Amino acid sequence: MSARKVLKSQDILVALKLVTLEGNKGWRQMDLAQWLGLSQAEIKHCLSRLNHLGLIDFSKKKVNPGALFEFLTHGLRYVFPTEMGPLTRGMPTAYSAKPLSLKLKVPSDMTLVWPFSEGKVRGQALLPLYPSVPFSAMQDPALYELLTLVDALRIGRTREFELASKELAKRLKIPSQ
Repeated sequence: MSARKVLKSQDILVALKLVTLEGNKGWRQMDLAQWLGLSQAEIKHCLSRLNHLGLIDFSKKKVNPGALFEFLTHGLRYVFPTEMGPLTRGMPTAYSAKPLSLKLKVPSDMTLVWPFSEGKVRGQALLPLYPSVPFSAMQDPALYELLTLVDALRIGRTREFELASKELAKRLKIPSQ
């Protein structure tokens, strides 16, 4: 009997990084580990779970955009709900970061941040999907935007959710419906 393949929060981080690498088949598990602050063993397990669940096709080193979009928009907030914390210094996320911050006018006292010692913005803490998310986001602006959109989906407020969903669909190249 095989072990159950239960999705973990770091799997979402890996899947989103693969979205940013779309078309680049030259990446190695060792590269993902370095870029995302995970061990090579954890990368191997993440890829295995993502492949098993149909969110990626590992043999082609390709994300299944439709399945990933469906999970992110319909299941993510239930599997990985948001956890808020106190005011802290960190990196803006959700509607407080691009691209949503360009479309929404949010009062500065409602800024959401991932707690991060190298962050330059003060706001209410929104704990990231995985502890290495701020580190990973600093290395890759495209990944940062995907992660902030995912946080907007996790928060689940209607207006932010709809905008984040549209932006995510564009980045995953999902045809408009």
